Amino acid sequence: MRSIYIFLIILGIDAIVLFLEASGLSISYREANILHSHFSFLQTIEHFSFLLFSKNDFALRLPMVVFHFMSCILLFKISKRYLKYDRDRVWLILVFVLLPGVTSSAILVDSASFLIFGLLLFIYLYEKISKKYIYLLLTFYMLLDGGFIYLFFSLIFYALHKKDRYFLIFNLTMFISSMLLYGINTEGLPEGHFLDTIGIYSAIFTPVIFIYIFYVLYKRYLTKKIELLWFISSITFLLSLLLSFRQRIDIEHFAPYLIIALPLVAQTFSSSYRVRLKIFRTKYRILFIASLIFLFINSFFMLLNKNMYLFLDDPQKHFAYKMHVAKELAQELKDKNITCINTKKQMQTRLEFYDISKCQNILLATCNAKNNKSDYVTISYKDKPIYNGCVTIINNK
Repeated sequence: MRSIYIFLIILGIDAIVLFLEASGLSISYREANILHSHFSFLQTIEHFSFLLFSKNDFALRLPMVVFHFMSCILLFKISKRYLKYDRDRVWLILVFVLLPGVTSSAILVDSASFLIFGLLLFIYLYEKISKKYIYLLLTFYMLLDGGFIYLFFSLIFYALHKKDRYFLIFNLTMFISSMLLYGINTEGLPEGHFLDTIGIYSAIFTPVIFIYIFYVLYKRYLTKKIELLWFISSITFLLSLLLSFRQRIDIEHFAPYLIIALPLVAQTFSSSYRVRLKIFRTKYRILFIASLIFLFINSFFMLLNKNMYLFLDDPQKHFAYKMHVAKELAQELKDKNITCINTKKQMQTRLEFYDISKCQNILLATCNAKNNKSDYVTISYKDKPIYNGCVTIINNK
């Protein structure tokens, strides 16, 4: 029972941290495109959130946060199959909510948070409900999001391993259907992005945890301890590495598959730790403590990321610059009684979310020197200017 209380405390603290992180973000160009581009499930739930809470930053990020907390609950339940002790399950949840990739997926509007939830839901239900409902669930996934195409691909190999002919044919059909509906991006000339992909994975998990995940998946392959969760994680991970030799991959479609390998990682670590005498557990303690230190440092920097502008000569080199400025800029324009503007496409799209429409007679452009106080807009974080803009009114008469 105590573990449940600790679990709830972790979720409560996580909610506060996510709220603080999200409150300092503006909508990005990519997020704005999701709201206005072709129809998608993600777009639908965003508009439903706006319908309930009106169009604002809270409603924009709420669906991702909800998926995140449902994923935490599912992971806590799933981990019971892999971890004997409740305190190990609590540690697993703590690591999960601190992972940079998980934190980002919880506040950024993309398919990652929904994919993590969908994958965990499938794993949780796979052995609990009838196979016909699993077929229905997977069909539903195929229609909702193209990111599940790699789930079907992984399940093809799992069905071959289990010699389940019907499950094999079904997932092959789902995979082909997803290919026809969404396709896989193979545009452009072949370029090697393998090292870039490894680097991004390391950033998503931190280097220590990423290396250990790779070690666990490889060790389980050698020892033949392969099951559903292993197939979903390892097959998709290998596919992402193979594709990265040719092209830059959409990491938000692949990382969730590796994130759900955490129960296997926790199980391997726990069994390796407890099978040894206390005097031989030191290196495992060091590994775990080092991982937590990396995770807490990352969370600290993400929470106080705006302070990093103080140490950067070029604000645009900040990792979150594309998620900043727009909200404050829109408010500055409104304070000047400007409700429409004509500027670069990316900023134009972002400002429209904050009710700054497009017009032709008022121009906004970045500028370095202060020309006139009345037509000058500056955005500063921690007293450090990070955006300077000049507003020009065009008189067509």
